[in-house]
Amino acid sequence: MNLDELTHKMHALVESKGWYAADSVKQQTPRNLAISLVLEAAEVLELFQWQSDCEDKAALAGELADTALFLLQLANVSGIDLEQAILTKIDQNQKRLWPEHLGKELKP
Repeated sequence: MNLDELTHKMHALVESKGWYAADSVKQQTPRNLAISLVLEAAEVLELFQWQSDCEDKAALAGELADTALFLLQLANVSGIDLEQAILTKIDQNQKRLWPEHLGKELKP
């Protein structure tokens, strides 16, 4: 399944729950989604708190999925083509030199 298909499934879920309604307690505004995205990412981090690895892979999978869903929805309601944004960022990072790369030959 690709990002477009996942976004459509996310849209169907949000629509079925009534979260696009103006009076929804879970309004799908960029601000609300950005906050939710960060909160879910913090829950990923919490799984690693005080340990070097996450022992509960099912919990990690769930939190990563929650994070991805909020990211897809934020991109969607903001009119961002997430797939293209990711490809553009990969290309930019491929060409970028970080301090640890200075003076070293990079492979394309």
